[in-house]
This record gives sequence, C-alpha cells and structure tokens, in this order.
Amino acid sequence: MSKLKRNILNIEWQNPILPASGTFNFGREINEFYPIGKLGGLITKGITREKRLGNLTPRTVETYGGMLNSVGLQNPGVDNFIKNELPFMLEQSVPVIANACGNTTEDYTYVVERLCKTDVHAIELNISCPNVKEGGMSFGVDPKAVEQIVKDVKTICSKPLIVKLTPNVSNIAENARAAECGGADAISLINTIAGMAVDINTRKPILGNRIGGLSGPAVKPVALKMVWDVYNAVKIPIIGCGGISNYCDVIEFMLCGATLVEVGTLNMTDPMATYKIIQNLDEWCDKNNIANLDEIVGKLL
Repeated sequence: MSKLKRNILNIEWQNPILPASGTFNFGREINEFYPIGKLGGLITKGITREKRLGNLTPRTVETYGGMLNSVGLQNPGVDNFIKNELPFMLEQSVPVIANACGNTTEDYTYVVERLCKTDVHAIELNISCPNVKEGGMSFGVDPKAVEQIVKDVKTICSKPLIVKLTPNVSNIAENARAAECGGADAISLINTIAGMAVDINTRKPILGNRIGGLSGPAVKPVALKMVWDVYNAVKIPIIGCGGISNYCDVIEFMLCGATLVEVGTLNMTDPMATYKIIQNLDEWCDKNNIANLDEIVGKLL
C-alpha cells in the first residue's frame, strides 16, 4: 500500500485514514475488531486539564442521516491520560495526535504543555470549546479569538499544531486564515454542526444538554464545501472530516483539498469501517493508476 503513504507535517503516515476525535475513545475497543496499527494514525478523544464526567444523559440521539451528540468531553484528564492511556496508543507504532480542549487560555496551554512532554506526534487544538472568560462564546467563532488562542498555544507547543475549526461560523475561510496567521501548522475541519432534537410528547429537548453536535452523512456536503473554501484560502495542510461513509467520500475530500481525513460517526455503526476504507482506497488507486495520492489532492476541476 505504498501509494497510500503520506508525509504531512514531517510525519510519515502509512495511509490517510484517521479516526475522528471522540468517536474512537483511545482505541482499545476498536482494537478488538482489527489491529488499529493498520490506520494512518490515531487521534485521542478530547483531553482537558482535569477529569470531566460529561453532560447529563441522554447524550446521543439518531437523526436523519446522522446523529446528535452531547457527550461533554468526558475524559480522564491529561495526567491520567498520559499515565494510563497514551502508552497503549504509542504501542501501535503509528502517529498519535492528542486532541486538546479547554475553557480558558490557561487550560489550553496547561494541557498542551503537558502533552508536548510526551511522545505524541502532534496536537489537535479543539477551539470549539466555550471561552468562559468571554461569556461562553466558542474560541473558534471569532477570527481574532482564533488567531489569539493559536498564538498563545503555539508559544509553548513543541509539536506540530493542528487547529480544528468549528463550522458554526459565517466565514470558515476567514477563520482558517486567522489560525494560519496565529501559527497553525495544519487545519482540521469540520467539527460538528450545532443542532437540536425535540420530543413532541414531553415537549422537551431529547438531549440532556438541550443542544448537541450533528455529525454523520448529513453534514458531508457542508464539510466538503468548507474544505474547498479553506483549501483556496490557506497554504497549510488540511485534514478533512464530516460524514465520511466509504472510500468514495475520502476521494471527494481529497479532491477538495484534504491531505488526510478523519472518520467519525461511521465507527459507531461499523467498527470495521476504517479498515475497509483503507482496503477499498488501495484497490481504487490500483484501478486508476494512482501512484501517489498527491495526484488527486486539490484537483477538483
């Protein structure tokens, strides 16, 4: 499968398929279905400064073409992660990206500084988190806030910094440029789209937190358009994510400018999905005489 190899951020990836943060836990469960070392790399669920128990239940609800989730970044905290989860991930001999979250700049810098002292290969900065010092508005909504949080984190980040953008903005390209100006080494997008589900019998929201993030096939057209917009706005690599269901979706994202992709919701309906996609993508490259995936990245006509 040499044709699937990628060299992005000076990191060698054996293929472009990664699990999206939050849908793969830390890999132990999926590893019971197939060796997760077959993936291009691994991405942790969101890691915060302290342990988080997450939001009230129900936390997920199925929707047309996808699902809403409101897990609330449940995780063991950065120190517990480093001690008890990271060693297993590093044993898989593929690059590991740690997804860092926080509610203040100090939270982010603390988590990233701790993670950078480990052997993780890169940091994915989740700036969809609420900035508690600014009234709860997401760090990722305002371009000035995007640039500032990236600058602040970049000063203490010794690993490649990937900034994960929220789609809940008016101009995704502007926010991507802000992240690039702040020092981001790559962009990943999209995160989930804000949404709700309502129970007409109780007349209440179904999710315990009232609102959640929409993911799955329903968001793919939005994600593709945003990846294309960002590809035409920045010079740094893009990791595409949002509604990928098969190898054809991967190719679509790469044509729109993604160099790597993340597969999320699909892992919950088919634990073997990412493994199948890798196999199918390799076969497609053979049939179409693709020697290197750079031949299709950004080549939308």
